Amino acid sequence: MKKIRILFIINLVIVTLFYACTQKDNLENPIPPTPPIHELTIFFVNDQHGQIENFSRIKHIVDLEKQHSNVLIACSGDMFSGNPIVDNYQDPGAPMIDVMNEVGFDITVAGNHEFDYGVEALGARMAQSDFDWVCANLDENALLGHYKYRTLTIDGLRLTFLGLVETNGKQDAVIPSTHPWKVAELTFQRPENIVQQYANLKAEENADLYIALTHLGRWADFDLAHDFPYFDFIIGGHSHSLVDTVVNGIPIFQAGSYLHYMGKIMINVDNQQLNTIDFELIDLDNYNDYDAGIQLMIDQYNNSMPSLYDVIGYSSTYHYSNYNVGCFYTDALRSQLNVEVSFQNPGGIRNDLDEGDITKGEIYAISPFKNGTIVYTMTVLEIKDFFIGSGSGFYYSGIMLEQSGAEMLVKDINGQVLQDNVSLTIGLNDYIPAVNDMYFPPPSAGIIQPFTDAESIIIYLENNPGPVNYPDCNRYFKYSFSLN
Repeated sequence: MKKIRILFIINLVIVTLFYACTQKDNLENPIPPTPPIHELTIFFVNDQHGQIENFSRIKHIVDLEKQHSNVLIACSGDMFSGNPIVDNYQDPGAPMIDVMNEVGFDITVAGNHEFDYGVEALGARMAQSDFDWVCANLDENALLGHYKYRTLTIDGLRLTFLGLVETNGKQDAVIPSTHPWKVAELTFQRPENIVQQYANLKAEENADLYIALTHLGRWADFDLAHDFPYFDFIIGGHSHSLVDTVVNGIPIFQAGSYLHYMGKIMINVDNQQLNTIDFELIDLDNYNDYDAGIQLMIDQYNNSMPSLYDVIGYSSTYHYSNYNVGCFYTDALRSQLNVEVSFQNPGGIRNDLDEGDITKGEIYAISPFKNGTIVYTMTVLEIKDFFIGSGSGFYYSGIMLEQSGAEMLVKDINGQVLQDNVSLTIGLNDYIPAVNDMYFPPPSAGIIQPFTDAESIIIYLENNPGPVNYPDCNRYFKYSFSLN
């Protein structure tokens, strides 16, 4: 028994010494802790264009996800221009920001239509926002409160977002696709010219993920991934596309437009590397649950401007295409401005015209940009130079436009060819001459009208009670160099 006790004591001493040595070794050469594996859900929308109805559904979805996951909410641009309630509110765009704040958005990139209200209004909306704005290719401006990039921390996970907006708004300028006069005091850079400056941003920010939050369009996002493979993934907008693809090893996502869908990105990050990434496209229109508080806000905004529901005309048929609406638009503007000719750019027509009663709100939905109107006197030759030089297509009223080989023909409504030296009065929205100023006289040479294009059409309908009926009309012309 005594021998057993001695052996036990010897073994205890050996174990104690081994433990002491091990502890000393651990203190001198500590074993690095295993970095945590992070999981995060990123919800995003893009190109909602003033639509606020489905935010009550978004809030319900997000709150459910927050019960079992960390969540970040992003927007990839064009939150304004498209809903008469949002666009014509006393503080333009304020209802959109108010609802997004309540939902809990974290970050957005500035889209091209964020500039439609003008710089001062945009600055007010940025100040109203509880979320960050990023746009690396927009230079600093005293009226705006945006960042080039922003690093957000969610439960210890650091995510760096670089914002980029398209700059294809004018042939001879570097501006987004908005009214040039409204961004005259801002300076933009081509996104492809500045991205390389941020090649090492992930390391500089000690970020776990580096994300491009863009408003460039799907093909530009593809080029971005191909030419600048710095990003863990890209969340895009502008082209109103449904995108879930991989280019050059970089996942790219986009969730349509007008808040019909929301993107859900589920990520797993291990040691600053994207371990797994999954994507789900959520159909908001067919999601049945909603947040009652957000819906109450939306209902209050929808009822805040009763004049938008005033009936001002009647449509005999459903005008389902831009061609039909383009005929109505240009005829109405030509009549109201009392000119011989009117043009309209297709991108300026944003909605169909339903059959039945026409309300003020419908006209503001068709023409949401609050463009002014202006009257010029131009020769037929100047009109030809505009169509051929701009390379763009337009709807028209008051004349007939044709092409025969390389020759563009301008005819009167009776089919008689007009000679190049004939002068015509032209009334149109002022966005067209602002973008194509190399083909139009300066604004000082025109007669600026007191109403916007939408207001002019509303006045026309109020004074012309006859039904709107353009079931088969197609007055669109674009000069084709392939016919030369």
